[in-house]
Formats: sequence, structure tokens, C-alpha cells
Amino acid sequence: VYDRAPLIERAVDHLRQKLMEQGLIVALVCFVFLAHLRSALVAILILPLGILFSFIVMFHQGINANIMSLGGIAIAIGTMIDAGIVMVENAHRHLERDEGKKPRRESLMAAAVEVGPSLFFSLLIVTASFLPIFALEAQEGRLFKPLAFTKTYAMAGAALLSITVVPAMMVWLVRGKILPERRNPLNRMVLRIYRPLLSGALRHRFAVLGLALLLLLSGGYPLRQLGSEFMPPLDEGDLLYMPTTLPGLSITKARELLQQTDRIIATLPEVERVFGKIGRAETATDPAPLSMIETTITLKPRDEWRPGMTPEKLIAELDGLIRFPGLTNAWTMPIKTRIDMLSTGIKTPLGIKLSGPDLALLETLGAEIEATLRDLPGTLSVYSERVVGGNYLEIDIHRGQIARYGLTIADVQDVIATAIGGMNITQTVEGLERYPVNLRYSRELRDDLVSLKRMLVSTPLGAQIPLEQLASLEFTKGPPSIRTENARPNAWIYIDLDGIDIGRYVQAAKPLLAERIILPPGYSLIWSGEFEYLERAQNRLFLIVPLTLGIIFLLLYLNFRKLSDTLIVIGSLPFAMVGGLFLLWFLDYDFSVAVGAGFLALIGLTAETGVIMLLFLNQARDRAIEEHRLNSTLDLMKATVDGATSRARPLLMTVASDAIGLLPIMWGIGTGSETMRRIAAPMVGGVMTTTLVTLIVIPILFMIVHGRGLSGETKATGEHRP
Repeated sequence: VYDRAPLIERAVDHLRQKLMEQGLIVALVCFVFLAHLRSALVAILILPLGILFSFIVMFHQGINANIMSLGGIAIAIGTMIDAGIVMVENAHRHLERDEGKKPRRESLMAAAVEVGPSLFFSLLIVTASFLPIFALEAQEGRLFKPLAFTKTYAMAGAALLSITVVPAMMVWLVRGKILPERRNPLNRMVLRIYRPLLSGALRHRFAVLGLALLLLLSGGYPLRQLGSEFMPPLDEGDLLYMPTTLPGLSITKARELLQQTDRIIATLPEVERVFGKIGRAETATDPAPLSMIETTITLKPRDEWRPGMTPEKLIAELDGLIRFPGLTNAWTMPIKTRIDMLSTGIKTPLGIKLSGPDLALLETLGAEIEATLRDLPGTLSVYSERVVGGNYLEIDIHRGQIARYGLTIADVQDVIATAIGGMNITQTVEGLERYPVNLRYSRELRDDLVSLKRMLVSTPLGAQIPLEQLASLEFTKGPPSIRTENARPNAWIYIDLDGIDIGRYVQAAKPLLAERIILPPGYSLIWSGEFEYLERAQNRLFLIVPLTLGIIFLLLYLNFRKLSDTLIVIGSLPFAMVGGLFLLWFLDYDFSVAVGAGFLALIGLTAETGVIMLLFLNQARDRAIEEHRLNSTLDLMKATVDGATSRARPLLMTVASDAIGLLPIMWGIGTGSETMRRIAAPMVGGVMTTTLVTLIVIPILFMIVHGRGLSGETKATGEHRP
């Protein structure tokens, strides 16, 4: 009925294609900035080797190729190559500066040793930034741990390669005529813009810091506009129609209703096949009541749909066509629904679980909640289970009456069971096949209460006594099924949403229910469905993220051995997140676990670029001290400008490889792209502000911190002015 293989193949093929596109884009960035094919190859070869390293570990760990595992490699590609870019660019710088006065091998090794330790620490920080993902539990942990594992393996492979293979390949490949940086048109244009911009920013550093602070505060606006969801919906390519009827539905009416809805759904040209099911088999593995319909809708490929038709429009059209009294529609997707029902039992995106001892009172409270939420903006449908709404035929056997005729309760019950439910009395053998022979009253003798009362029961003396003389028969109300959680009876309310995220809806619904619904003592209400996953993941991240920041702080301190430089990098992290927030707001994305993973990757990337910039600034400052040129803030400003501008190329290369390398994912529209776009969006948007922070704000903070104790200017003779 439903084959998941095409969905899996589409998702994996889509991400494989994006990985290839990312690799080509990153290679192009390296070649454009370095203008030397062999040098670009040194950095580019890290990609296949790092990915191969990740695949080897995945194979031995038993991680399959899926959306999340390949996605972890996809978001790491731009960052994997950063170390190679910086090391190769530094080699170019040394070769250009030495002008052949030192052996080429010696210059290359000096370049590698100069930046190797800082690069290794920066990649360790990028790896550590994903630690909160490993702390996730339950469904979110199973979803995102493959992504965290593969990204960690890819970054670990890149860190190992950057300090072992890259220096060796530099000796082998970085040779021949190397175009000086000043002769590269792109680099000349960058420096022509960046040098005066940085000099002006350093002269008016406090005003620029004020503007940066305003930029940071402006991030509060998109932050307040963002909604929240557990995961963006994965477009599986098919639909599942799962409405709920009122209890007490007969099998005949259920069959009729199922056939009618299936025929209506099949009329749409986008629908290839419809298969509906109602009721359940005699098994405890599928406790579906007769009131729940499950219709799997297999859709045609998108290129065969009507022009302008989208899944959202298709669901809206189907929902408008199927309007039956007593039928509450719910539209979802097959795999998603199965996972949700296995995890929480709630088949809609959002649900409420009422707990208490009395089923009748639970139904009353559920009906009140249903009426309250029906008119709340964002409610597409809401249905409270009728926990005592089942119809039962109750047969009360009179012991005194049956004793007069010499009958036992078992005698009467056997007649009732045979007449209404049927009884297997023998079996027929047809070759190797065996079929039971079932004895049962024909339908016209058992389809109403009057006919059942006339049912004849044989006595030991051969008399035929009508059942109504031996028992009283009446219809009563009772529970169609009894749900329990934590040893307490439950009533569930299913809520389907329209145009609103889960977080905002719950935020609006909670005070409304608190105002109108008064729960008696012993009764409780909890929000379930995807909100339960979201709340659990948020609580976990709020606990682990501060610990991760502490680990990053420790790694930074071990690298710099200076508290001031460590605080500069940590202080730049909030600025970098502003760009990600604005891009999420512009794209109308809600905050989710996927978006959180993107922000964690952005934190690692920002820390890495900060480490590289401070490495260059400290080198320029140390050279000025060695040459006795650091006597005033003006000297420090010149050293800061020289250090930043001389290394603008590797920083811009790393930023470009990270941002442009993620564009194929941002533009992707294939299966699985919904999740990957939300992971990539904070990184793409954050890279924009990360660039400004790294190139402008960090040099300003560096000058302020290291300029203490220096005079404001230098005399014409160069002497220090006290």
C-alpha cells in the first residue's frame, strides 16, 4: 500500500547532488582568491579526504546514509576547508615575503608552524560547538545525533588533515610562479575598500562600537517575531487522511463513509491512488477504534500537477471537498503520523491529554476545552474524544427465570453469542487449505432490538422460550475504549493548526484555558504532540548550551593564554547571531531544533574566524614590539590595520567558502530540503554579521584592550610621549 523506498532514494540523491555542488563552489572560491591551481588543490583535497574519513567511521558505527547523516557533512563542507585555506594562503605570504632568500621547503614549513596550532584549536572549537546535539534525548536525539556524529567526524578529519597532510601537500604542490596578492584584481579591490574602512573605524572606535551595540539590540525584533516548532514538516510526497468520527458508528455506516471519502479524494488529478482503512485486526499492535479512518493518498510526481498547485493548496481543496457531519478532518503524512503515534499517541501536530479518575467528567471537561479552542485563531480543527460515547447492547439475564426452565447462564450466553457474533462449528478442507464454518443468525433476524427479543432459547425439555422472557435487553452508553497513562484514565483532545506555529498557539491557548476551564482536584492537563518534543528539547538545550560555551571558553584560553583575547572572541558571538535572526525572520522560518543546530554551527564558525583574526593581529603587534615601533596608540592602530588587512584574504576566503558553499542547500527544493534549509539559514545569515564583527569589531576591541598604557601620539623624533 505504501512504499517508503522512493522517498528515501529521493532524499539521499538530493543531498548527494548538493554535496557535489558545494564541493565545486568551494573549489571555485579557492581558485579565484589564490589564482594558483596547485595551491587551490591543496585546500580542495581536504574535502574528499575528510568526507571519506567521515564515511569510514559511519560505516563502522553503523550509521546509514540518510537526510541527517549526509546533512551533517553538507553543513561542515565550508568549514572543513578553512584550515587548508589559511595555511596555503600563509604559505603564499611567506614565499612572497622571503623572495627566494630562504629554501622553499623551509618557508613552507615555517608558514605551517606559524598558523597550525591556532587552526587546530579553532577546528576543535567548531567540533565542540555541536556537543549540545549529543545531549538531546528521545525522538529529537534519534533525529539529530546522526547529523552531529557525521559533522564531528568530518571536522575531526579536517583538523587531523590540516596539521599532517596539508603541510606535506604544500611541499609537493605549492611551487612554480605564484601571483602576488597585490596583483590579484579581487584582492586589490578588497584591500582598496577594507583598509580605509578599518582605519576610519579605528579612529572612531567608540562610535562604531555604539553602532555595533545598536545592531545587537536590533536582533531583539526578529527574535520576538519568530515562532517555535519542533521540526519543519518533511514533504514526504504523499498524504495521510486521518479523520475521527463520533463513537457508536456502525460497521455498515463506517464502510459507507470510507468509500465515499475515498471516491471524493480520487477525483483530484494530483491523486494517483487512494487506499482507506477503518477498524482494526484482532491484534493488540493496532488499537485503532472503528471511529478512526486511515486513508493513504499516493500522489503523482510534481511535474504532473496542475500549474500553481502546492501541497498546502491541495490539502485545502481536499478539506473543502470532504465535509461530513460528525467527521473531524486531519491531514498529515504517513511516516510522520506513525512516528508521532508511537511516541505520544497524538496523531495531530498538537494535542491535550486530560487525566482524572472519572471518565464521564473527563468527557465533559474535554467538550468544554473543544468548545473553547474552536474559535481560537489558528485552530483548523479540534476534537475531544468521547470517552463514554460508545453504544452497547446490554443483556441482563434473570437468574430466577432461567432456573424455572432448567437453564444455566452459560446456556443462554451460548445462544446469544452464536446468534449475534457467530460461532465456528466445524471446518472444511479444500486440498491444503482449511476454512472455518461459522453459524450465525441472518442479518434480518438480528438487526434490531425487537428481533433479538424474539430469539428462541431451547430448554432441556425441548421447549422454545423467547429471550425477552429470560433477560432484559436495552441500549446503554459506555466507554468505546479506555486510555490510561501513568495508571490514570485519559481523555485526549486532537488539535490541527492553520497558519500558526505550535509555540504561539500554546502561548495563546494556555491563559484562555486557565480562565475558562476549572479542573477539579485530582485532574490534570498536559500539552502533548510535537509541543511535548519541543519543550523537552528546549529544556535540554537550555541546560547544555551554557556548559558548551564554558568548554569553548576553556579551549580559547588554552589557545591564547590570555583572558583578554578569550573574552574578545566570546563577546563577538552574540553579534554574529543577529544576521541569522534577521534571515530567519525574512524567510518566515520558525525556531526549531534544526534552527538551533544551525546556530550552534554558527557559534563554532564565529569562534574560528575570531581565533584566526586575533592570531594575525597578535603577530602584527609582536612584530611592532620587536622592531620597537609600538610607542603610542597611533602605532598600535597602524599595527592593527597592517595585521588585519594583510590577512583579509584568508578571512574572506573562509567566510566566502562557508556562506557561498551553503547556497546550494538554501536554494534546494528536493526531498529533505525543508530541514536542511533551516539548519543552513542561521549560518548563511550569521556569516554576514560574522564578517563585520571579525573585520571591524574584533580589531577595535583588540586595540582598546591592548592600547591601555600607551600615549595618544608620537613626537616627530619618534620618542615616547609620557
